[in-house]
Amino acid sequence: MPLKLAIVGRPNVGKSTLFNRLAGRKLALVDDQPGVTRDRRFAHGRLGDLDLELIDTAGFEDVTDESLEARMRAQTELAIDEADVSLLVFDAREGLTPLDRIFAEILRKRNKPVLVAANKSEGKAGDHGAAEANVLGLGEPIQISGEHGEGMAELYAALLSVAPEELQTDHDELDDDKPIKIAIVGRPNAGKSTLINRLIGEQRLLTGPEAGITRDSISVDWDWGGRKVRLVDTAGLRKKAKVNEKLEKLSTGDTIRSITFAEVVLLVMDATHPFETQDLQIADLAEREGRCVVFVLAKWDLVEDPGATLKGFIEHAERMLPQLRGTPVIALSGETGKGVERLMPAVLKSHKDWSTKVKTRDLNDWLQMAMQRHPPPSVGGKRIKPKYMAQTKARPPTFVLFSSRADQMPEQYRRYLINSLRESFDLPGVPLRITLKSGANPYAEGEAKGHSGKGKREFERKEREKERIRASRNTVKKSVRVAEAAAATAAQAAGLPVPAPSAGKPASKASKAPKPNEIAAAPAAEPGKAAVKSVKKQGPRAQKKPTTPSYKVGFKAAGGKAAGSKTAPRRPVAGARTVRGNKAPPKGR
Repeated sequence: MPLKLAIVGRPNVGKSTLFNRLAGRKLALVDDQPGVTRDRRFAHGRLGDLDLELIDTAGFEDVTDESLEARMRAQTELAIDEADVSLLVFDAREGLTPLDRIFAEILRKRNKPVLVAANKSEGKAGDHGAAEANVLGLGEPIQISGEHGEGMAELYAALLSVAPEELQTDHDELDDDKPIKIAIVGRPNAGKSTLINRLIGEQRLLTGPEAGITRDSISVDWDWGGRKVRLVDTAGLRKKAKVNEKLEKLSTGDTIRSITFAEVVLLVMDATHPFETQDLQIADLAEREGRCVVFVLAKWDLVEDPGATLKGFIEHAERMLPQLRGTPVIALSGETGKGVERLMPAVLKSHKDWSTKVKTRDLNDWLQMAMQRHPPPSVGGKRIKPKYMAQTKARPPTFVLFSSRADQMPEQYRRYLINSLRESFDLPGVPLRITLKSGANPYAEGEAKGHSGKGKREFERKEREKERIRASRNTVKKSVRVAEAAAATAAQAAGLPVPAPSAGKPASKASKAPKPNEIAAAPAAEPGKAAVKSVKKQGPRAQKKPTTPSYKVGFKAAGGKAAGSKTAPRRPVAGARTVRGNKAPPKGR
């Protein structure tokens, strides 16, 4: 069983920084501006071998009216009541303030162990302020630094000395049963915190008429019907153009991070003016992240005509968000509790659909039925042929479809497959993913090496580039040879020595060197004429390549005489009566 430790103190003394240090990760928002933390935040931490359940609280304000600061003080007092040990944190560089003394007096009356921590004590700048804490009468102050991690050993020893004996010996492991993570998102002042308080049955989160009360993403563990659930309350999301302050940017990033790590997203909207542009963008973000979505119409008690409003809302949602067709819509009131009992069954149904797995055989049977109902289109005169389909993973359901010419499948046919798949397997509102793949065709040019689609076109482009470079090199070599021949001719005409030709490729090792007598037998090249490769002197008529007429090829192949012999059959003249293979007609006819 972990030790519950409440970190308390006045605003801007480093409570959230110390909370993140003990938790081992940055959970709470930290800023130089005082009053960033407003709600209680819980997290599991560990210091040495001591398990901790940390509670981060809002800065203490000495007010008791109906203001927001008074409600924040009430949340801090609740954290002190349920904690085993309270850690009073003050700024050692500033020393004790009157507000620190008032808060210490309140802690002394609680009759619970209290430790005093002098934060920001790195170096010697905080020694004087830390010594002032002795006047509080709560024991020796512990000099720590939440930012740099100094003084953690002294803090561990102090916690171990005040911890109950059963906690020192009993180190139960945390329950590994993972809860369903539900993120409640929406625009500011839509009723998100009120809905969570109604679900868990206590005033766990700050609520009020002011917009933007929630700044951090607060996790609340809850048990519903024996099923563990983790509700995450988030800050309201406004349009990006309206977000200018640094603190609001941090809150927006924390909300988007909560959507990313959630499993179910509850989009809470004000029923008096639902589905504004920002609501559509939030729903589209959740769908792109692959999270199942449930639409919640809060403040339903303010609607005058519930039936017509709900019907119009569902039609509007189907038209504006076709990628989330069939998403459940729950109308409720967090203030009165009307319709809240229908929320969790819809959430569990969506979570079950989001985690579904479809058999491969059923998928391929459905694929054949979908193709018969609406065959794939022809692109460029060639039809696309889907062949095989399988599911690769769930959460969200992701499928892979093998097809010919998959890269050319139109987007509208892919949407048709997704809608038909959602309708056939009863997956309303669940984001589906279909990945298209095509195998290599060994008989198609460019695909024999495993190229297809865009890869095939890239392969052909590279081949054309290689051929262009090869032709360019041949052209350059030919130009060099022509230039050398012209230079040699000009040098001979002027009576100058002939320039040596450019060095070509080196001779192969296997070639044999010519013998001396062969070199002597070779005739010298006549001046003004290029030397020929052959040793014998050949005339212009002998250098021509002999060609055989096409009508004499068959005669030579059949074993007849040479083409130049006198007995060779002559080519028939046009208009003659003699036909090849027949005898001449008798005379006198």
